[in-house]
Amino acid sequence: MPEEKEQELQESVVENVEVKATEKPPIEGGEFTEVPKDEVVLNLENSKEKQKEEKAVEEESAPENDTSTEDKVVEEIDQSNAEDAEDTDNHHRHHIPILDYHSMSIENLTGELQRLVKNEKVQAIKKHVDGIKHEFDLKFQEFIDHKKEDFIANGGNEIDFRYNSVTKKQFNEVYSEYRENRNQYYRNLEKSLKENLAKRLELIEQLKGLINVEEDINTTYKNFKNLQEQWRNAGPIPRTDYNNVWKTYHHHIEIFYDFLHINRELRDLDFKHNLEEKQKLVVKAEALAHEPDLGKAFRELQTLHKIWKEDIGPVGKEHREQIWELFSAATKVLHQRRQEYYKDLDKAYEENLVKKQEIISAITGISENVADNHKALQLQMKQIEEHRNAFFKAGKVPQKVNEKTWAEFKEAVRKFNRNKNAFYKNLKKDQQDNLDKKRALLDLAVSLKDSEDWDVATQEMKRIQSEWKKIGHVPRKYSDKIWKEFKSACNHYFDRLHALKNEANKEEAENFTKKEACLERLKAFQLSGKREEDLSTIKSFIEEWKTIGRVPFNKKNITQKFNKILDAIFRKLDVSRQESELLKYGNKIQQLAKADDNRAISNERTFIRRKIEESKTEIRQLENNLQFFSNASEDNPLVKDVIKRVETHKQSLETWKAKLKNLNIMENNRNKEAEEVTEEKASSEEE
Repeated sequence: MPEEKEQELQESVVENVEVKATEKPPIEGGEFTEVPKDEVVLNLENSKEKQKEEKAVEEESAPENDTSTEDKVVEEIDQSNAEDAEDTDNHHRHHIPILDYHSMSIENLTGELQRLVKNEKVQAIKKHVDGIKHEFDLKFQEFIDHKKEDFIANGGNEIDFRYNSVTKKQFNEVYSEYRENRNQYYRNLEKSLKENLAKRLELIEQLKGLINVEEDINTTYKNFKNLQEQWRNAGPIPRTDYNNVWKTYHHHIEIFYDFLHINRELRDLDFKHNLEEKQKLVVKAEALAHEPDLGKAFRELQTLHKIWKEDIGPVGKEHREQIWELFSAATKVLHQRRQEYYKDLDKAYEENLVKKQEIISAITGISENVADNHKALQLQMKQIEEHRNAFFKAGKVPQKVNEKTWAEFKEAVRKFNRNKNAFYKNLKKDQQDNLDKKRALLDLAVSLKDSEDWDVATQEMKRIQSEWKKIGHVPRKYSDKIWKEFKSACNHYFDRLHALKNEANKEEAENFTKKEACLERLKAFQLSGKREEDLSTIKSFIEEWKTIGRVPFNKKNITQKFNKILDAIFRKLDVSRQESELLKYGNKIQQLAKADDNRAISNERTFIRRKIEESKTEIRQLENNLQFFSNASEDNPLVKDVIKRVETHKQSLETWKAKLKNLNIMENNRNKEAEEVTEEKASSEEE
């Protein structure tokens, strides 16, 4: 059965209406309390005591709960008819589907409320609106609790929390419109209902007075029929008075028919007509057992009861019990069908409960194992949202555990939110620390961006760029700004460096051209036979070469070509390798002295000392290797190779020592000259 029909069956009882239970339908008589205009005590054929005794006997002989069940369903039908009786359009409420509001979002609930208020009669949608508001309040409270937790987690005070929701504002506006329309409707209805009630009570009084009037029975019967017609046209009355007024009316109808025993022909004619009409209702009620749409069947049964009660008068005493039993039995069959449906529905609710408990367990599992990184936590947040949607789509649960299930669900979600907020709170602290670190690097980059100390500044710039990459995220609102500032400072420096290199590249290309010319002249040089003059000329070539400066990196092999030509010339001049190296090194010594760069001199000394240690290490290693050849002849090729390599390294060692000595002499001379200059300045100052 569609869910909206299930809702119609479930919610057919009218709230806020108190109706006294009756042991039998009001048409058939029985004890009752009349509306407080005149208290009528029934005492027809039996006294109250006799009625109680008969009722006790009936209850003993009847199956357990049958009577109470029958009374309950009849009372439910009477209550629903009482609600419909207030307004002829009110029955339309049975045909407006009650949707699954539990599965809707607050936005969809607002939209459905707007649709109902705009398109349906205000008196027909109370249960729909109540269901929508109940679900909206629950879900909005959950939503606002989540926002409050986020606010507090971000450092806010609970007392300062405010949240303006457009959806909530729209909902309140539509709901206020509904309440205003509903109140206006009932204000307008109230006066009419009270007037109709007074009119019906007056008709009952006139009906009561018919049995005390001394007139022709035909005239009395005619007046009776006139009163019945006025009753049918008297209009709706308040639902709270509906059942009592109708019971009172039917009671006096029966009294009047008993009064008509003096003219049985008229009475029996009415009794026969009423019996035939009630038999037709019984047939229709019995046919409803085969109606597949249970909601439709129950609404039609309600209509049959209304006709039985309002449109058809009493039957003869000998048929009253029997005809009611038939009608009641048909009602009971339909009621049993509905009970079986509700049992299946309860089973479905229990299955929904199991699903929701599984969902709550899944949410709880995630909330107890919140991820410790942003990416994984975002995935968990997506999973929680999927579980939330699944919870709302899982359907209704038994009413007795509905609030408990909802509370457990909210607590599981809130626990995840609290743990998530705690993570991001700590993350924000880490991000603030990262921001402080990046600001320090930014300040350093800004201080270096105009530096002229290229070697130091370039290395430091590269270091802080590498350090920047190792630092984690910073708060999003600062991320773009601080990165742009840092990038701008770095780009400014490296743009300057690249411009300088471009200029240097141009100069290096010019140097290469000069060195090519020098190399060509060296190739063309011819020895004169005068050793000292030739050595002096070679030294001038070397000095010229050293003064030209650097060439492009991919052209550096020109130096090797230059040195090969020099080595060939030195061999022709019978200059030893060491002497030739020192001749070449002499120009470098001059360059270092002219540059007046203590750091460059220190680096050169460190380089030479390292070469000295490397030569010593090689010599020791080779001499150790010779021990393995102690029994071998010196003519052995391996021995000869090792001995040759030892001699080569010893020559290199001597050369490096000589270079170190020349470097020290140059530095001592520089220091001596510096001291002399200082002394001269001091003497000048004293004078």
